[in-house]
Amino acid sequence: MTACSLKNLNRQLLPRLALAAALTLGVSGARADDTVMLSITIKDHKFDPAELHAPPGKPIAIQVKNLNPIVAEFESGDLHFEKIVPVGSQATVYVRPLRPGRYNFFDDFHRDTQGFLVVP
Repeated sequence: MTACSLKNLNRQLLPRLALAAALTLGVSGARADDTVMLSITIKDHKFDPAELHAPPGKPIAIQVKNLNPIVAEFESGDLHFEKIVPVGSQATVYVRPLRPGRYNFFDDFHRDTQGFLVVP
């Protein structure tokens, strides 16, 4: 390709790429507003609340606080996440939009610590 051909290609391609980027960012911003924020605490090796609820089809953010004197690993095979939560701190996991169902989560370091996310 010649230098003139490349300039013409860039003139045609750059505005299209800019438009595609703007549309992509616009879609992402709209989804962020739809995110359902949930909070849960781990204390005495129990989740509080033990059952969370979220609407179907919306992205979900779960903020988990570890009030135990030992590290926790907030995990779910059903929801495809795992997150180390140090003593006295908090972490957030993000979950894709879900269909109705009952999804299990647990502390992988203390398997008796179980909970559920219910999507009606």
